Amino acid sequence: MTIASTILISMLAMLSLSQGAIRLDTLDYEQGNTHLQGFVAYEENGQKNRPGILIIHDWMGLKGLEIAKAKQMAELGYVAFAVDMYGKGIRPKDSKEAGEMAGQLKKDRSLMRIRIVSALKAFKKRKEVDSSRIASMGFCFGGTVALELARTGANVKGTMVFHGGLDSPNPSDGKKIQSKLLILHGAKDPFVSKSDIEAFRKELDDSNVDYQLVLYSGAVHAFTNPEAGIDPSKGAAYNPVADKRSWNAMLAFLSELFPYP
Repeated sequence: MTIASTILISMLAMLSLSQGAIRLDTLDYEQGNTHLQGFVAYEENGQKNRPGILIIHDWMGLKGLEIAKAKQMAELGYVAFAVDMYGKGIRPKDSKEAGEMAGQLKKDRSLMRIRIVSALKAFKKRKEVDSSRIASMGFCFGGTVALELARTGANVKGTMVFHGGLDSPNPSDGKKIQSKLLILHGAKDPFVSKSDIEAFRKELDDSNVDYQLVLYSGAVHAFTNPEAGIDPSKGAAYNPVADKRSWNAMLAFLSELFPYP
């Protein structure tokens, strides 16, 4: 069976389960003294105990793009949670502020991990979700967060990273990873150095992590984000070919993680 056939069968199976209206709920949760608010998308009146997908935003914070992706995943039959890493209502007003907010968490990986684990715990309490079948999906900064979640040893079946940060701040943490990894990366991304990629791969190889690293020719950073513009010379730009190919790679990966009859 070809990859395309596998994707099609998986999508049809999931869509057959998802014929009702898509509901979007707010989900409030806490991490220490920080109040956070994300959004859960799922089929109303749908089957219970479905696989869950954590969706982690880029450096601009939780916005319409992640909510739209959560709805897309719900249409495929998953329960999707667009998480909040900054705090309820806290959104950067520009790239400078985004860099500061994301930078604080990148410098404090312990806090980053605690915050995303708090989201995972809140998500697992939802009655719609099978807490034993959860994967995470992160974009740019969110990809870094998804990897840090995996490095906590969290019980997530899969980790999907779209143009994320691929550094290896503590290589021994690779041994804690239980998740399969799908790394979808722009071959010309100027924000991730070759040395970082080499160190990241070494961490995974030394720890015998099950991973796939896919490079998309001509793609730079943020290749799935239409809001990034179309000028690759800026280092971040939308690439419709890489966007489509990475989405299909994700569907194949999910069909492996959560097969349906």
